[in-house]
Amino acid sequence: MVRLPATGKKIGSLVLNFGGPGGSGVNSLRASKETVSAAVRERFDVVSFDPRGVGGSSPIRCMGTLDLDAYFALDPTPDTRAEVKKAQTWDKLFAKFCAKNSGKQLLAHVGTVDAARDMDVMRAALGDARLSYLGFSYGTYLGSIYADLFPKRIRTMVLDGAEDPSQHAEDFIVDQDRGFQVATASFMKDCFKAKGCPFPKHTVKAALKRLDALYDRVDESPLRNEYDGRQVTEAVARAAVEYSMYETANWPRLRQALTDAYKGDGTRLLMLADESNGRRTDGRYDNSFEALMAINCVDHPENACPNWPVKGTRYPKKVHAKGSPPIVVVGTTRDPATPYRLAEALAAQLSQGVLLTNDADGHTGYGRGSACLDHKVDRYLITAKAPRPGRCDDTRHKA
Repeated sequence: MVRLPATGKKIGSLVLNFGGPGGSGVNSLRASKETVSAAVRERFDVVSFDPRGVGGSSPIRCMGTLDLDAYFALDPTPDTRAEVKKAQTWDKLFAKFCAKNSGKQLLAHVGTVDAARDMDVMRAALGDARLSYLGFSYGTYLGSIYADLFPKRIRTMVLDGAEDPSQHAEDFIVDQDRGFQVATASFMKDCFKAKGCPFPKHTVKAALKRLDALYDRVDESPLRNEYDGRQVTEAVARAAVEYSMYETANWPRLRQALTDAYKGDGTRLLMLADESNGRRTDGRYDNSFEALMAINCVDHPENACPNWPVKGTRYPKKVHAKGSPPIVVVGTTRDPATPYRLAEALAAQLSQGVLLTNDADGHTGYGRGSACLDHKVDRYLITAKAPRPGRCDDTRHKA
């Protein structure tokens, strides 16, 4: 755990989860003290943590750098038997190495239900009778599970970029694919107005066709890079594009990376993909991807984890959190990773769900430029008085 002390008269602690699963809350809070507003900083000790299996908390470890490099370069659209068999072989190896290097005992207990119970121990250790919580992305899944387990131990809870705990993993993947399509279209429309846009025909249809042509090209013949000896494959290109959809601040970087790629240089695409995959500049990986796989395979036994060495126990079901105070759910209309309709679904199933709609691009809403949304969330966190359900238009600066 890590704590950023309140700057004024303290109400209590505000616990943050930045998402993932697999993301280090300790590193994220240390890297960005501006995750919450000055008004919230004044009244709360801001606390974050590494859930079990993540970062500094008995981290899941599976493969070394070279193996992970190869794993992340696998063809995401295999179209021959050999490519399919290669992917299956690597999936088996990944599971085998996770069991060997992390142990089944740890792997069996990194799920979100365990993490939610840990969070209640944390609440007590912090000296708070009730939990104040702000969760982003996967953090909404963790928060909703906590709410269902301990509804009367909540003071305030904001779930931003919501997942639906009742949704089957395959359906989530379908929704997420659609979300990335919507976000990519927004990126392209923005690109058409920018200098140096790599799409000469200014229609989304034509730009998507040109992007698909790039994927096909690097599938057949990977690009060079000026960074190291790795090849820039289709998997790398797709990871770079998808990663860039999370924040509009990355759109200029992606424009330049695609411009370079069409000229045969994949260096900038590789750098974006490395950020997505948790590969540090020294060549080592953090354990975010390995933890993500371990947590998801325990949380979603209905998912495609046929080789995983332990069995999960939580199947999709609705959360109601009966007896809780109002819980604020934030949904962003063009969110690529957690599409807006998932926020609608979560707010509807919670017995005291309050939906705030953020009409904007990018993943999650709080602290990303909407004064309207930030004000409503801040006021709720500080006063514990829930806002009315409503909509905030995008006021952020366009990339």
